[in-house]
Amino acid sequence: MKTLAIALIAGLVSTSGAFAAGQSTDPIEVSSLSSATHKAGWLQVLSSGKPIASDKKIAAVSRAPIARELVAFDEKVAPGTIIVVNSERRLYHVLGSGLAMKYAVSVGRAGFIWTGTEKVTRKAEWPTWTPPQEMRDREARKGKVLPVSMKGGLDNPLGSRAIYLGSTIYRIHGTNQPSSLGKAQSSGCIRMANEDVEHLYAQVSAGATVIVRD
Repeated sequence: MKTLAIALIAGLVSTSGAFAAGQSTDPIEVSSLSSATHKAGWLQVLSSGKPIASDKKIAAVSRAPIARELVAFDEKVAPGTIIVVNSERRLYHVLGSGLAMKYAVSVGRAGFIWTGTEKVTRKAEWPTWTPPQEMRDREARKGKVLPVSMKGGLDNPLGSRAIYLGSTIYRIHGTNQPSSLGKAQSSGCIRMANEDVEHLYAQVSAGATVIVRD
């Protein structure tokens, strides 16, 4: 899985926005997100739906702390397959022709990590978060009250996109905690930077195979 440094295909590696980590200077109310905005990407929402410009006023937008890479990948699986390697904290989207796109992810922490093979059953933009009762009970014991449900928005822990896996409670989704990427900190879901999950989401269809391994 050696990284390919090929300038001619750099366009496949580029992110949807190259900005430094931080917070937007313009506060945005989650409740004010319109249905049209819900269809927009993370960076469009942070810029109030206006075209993204690479200037200092938008330079504080949160971005992936670990850049995605186009890598050599010679494992014999069908193009379109997603492989998550827990020990690496990386997700590989197999493109075929010996290539895959590699993304940094956060995987399950101790006691919550899992392995298996699932199919993508559905996808959602700006998904609603409905934490399982078990999670709500667990957090309540720590003194933290989780909502029964939270609509999609900037404060939602599922981020801007979610890819649902089989009939499980697990998803590949964005995050509002980009510092967790490259670590084992989730409750079993596969977290990605919002820019990265949007990039993957656009290329993945229902029925795609997802393999999660150690």
